[in-house]
Amino acid sequence: MRRRRFRSPSWTASLTWKSAVFLTAMCCTLAALLGFLVHTAVTRQVVEQAREKTLSKLEATTDAYEAGEPLPPGSGVDPPGLPGSLRALAAGGERGTLVADAPHPRHGRPGPAMWAAGPADGRALAAWTDYGHSARTIAGLDRAIIGSSLLAIAATLLAGLFAVGRVTRRLHQSARVARRISAGDLDARVADPRTARPVRAQDEVAIVAGALDTMASTLQRKLQTEQRFTADVAHELRTPLTGLTAATELLPPGRPTELVRDRVRAMRALTEDLLEISRLDARTEQVDLAVHDLGPVAERVVRASGAPTEVRLGRAARVETDRRRLERVIGNLVANAHRHGAPPVVLEADGPVVSVRDHGPGFPAYLLEGGPQRFRTEGAGKGHGLGLTIALGQAEVIGARLEFAEAPDGGALARLTLPEYVAFDDGDGDGNPGGDRGPDGGDDPDGSTRGSPHGS
Repeated sequence: MRRRRFRSPSWTASLTWKSAVFLTAMCCTLAALLGFLVHTAVTRQVVEQAREKTLSKLEATTDAYEAGEPLPPGSGVDPPGLPGSLRALAAGGERGTLVADAPHPRHGRPGPAMWAAGPADGRALAAWTDYGHSARTIAGLDRAIIGSSLLAIAATLLAGLFAVGRVTRRLHQSARVARRISAGDLDARVADPRTARPVRAQDEVAIVAGALDTMASTLQRKLQTEQRFTADVAHELRTPLTGLTAATELLPPGRPTELVRDRVRAMRALTEDLLEISRLDARTEQVDLAVHDLGPVAERVVRASGAPTEVRLGRAARVETDRRRLERVIGNLVANAHRHGAPPVVLEADGPVVSVRDHGPGFPAYLLEGGPQRFRTEGAGKGHGLGLTIALGQAEVIGARLEFAEAPDGGALARLTLPEYVAFDDGDGDGNPGGDRGPDGGDDPDGSTRGSPHGS
């Protein structure tokens, strides 16, 4: 059985968290180092002062012992409580000092003391001084070091998080703008104030923001140039195609005339598709929303296509959409299935979802990964790669989601999900101005799908 690897929470990957951990670790390390140095220096100084004082007292005690005078308080020969190591050192003829407990010279209660001992006729002559004040001084110093270190760590951490937070907010702003640009909003800009004046010093975040804005501006200019070129070409082609269409009507009947007329119709449809794509790219399309029954709309599109398509209706649903654009999307999906797939082609409307599938080789890999690409097709079918591109663009305009996938048992599957209409009152639908009320009680026949759209 494989052991599950521990995965840290996603928030620990943020720059703010990493900066906080780094700053905390550095502050703790620096505070510990400085505290250790200060504690060592002050403790050494306090101990030296206590040792000098005790040794001076031992000198006075030695003089009194040699003169046969009474020993001063806090001294004695082999006094009780004398540390064994100092007793042994004095017995060996040497002097030494040591911090240990000893009875207080006045009240006799034991407490920390600085001992000093030296030889005296084979015994140990010792003196001790109170070390409690020195110990309290060192303990107070330690508390002050710890308290000031915690305050310094907190202040440094807050200041560091504030500075890092400003940087991360600017980075998040750049990321949001990048996502808006990738979603198609080419007018989005970071507009970092540090990039407003070139003479002003810029940090790395400002440099990245400026580069992103420059990239967006360049991309916008290129796309606008391509859009204008596509629209201009399509507009320029309309006039000669109109004349060519009229001229074909004057040709005598026959096979050559039918071939010419067929090619003219194809060129005219291609020109209209190019104009539609240019309008979609410019994002200037206006939708005419109304409430429609999805099933009848799908059935009418299939009938208008003239292609043998099986229609399966599931749960009925009403959708709020632009019917003309919806018919354009469904018609393009059906035409693409017949053009590039294999029969049977099945259209299924279940709730607010319309699915179109065929039993052919399926969508190419590039389309499943990155979506349809204009003027790119694969397989034996003919086309310009504009049908699915237009379907995807029109779906975005009406607020629908168009997905391309492989059917479980083979073939291409296109799924269109529309916003379902939900009525909030209990009244009947006869007063709905956007309802599907044709003369025969079905859908209004106006706005049906144009011609045979080009598939990918």
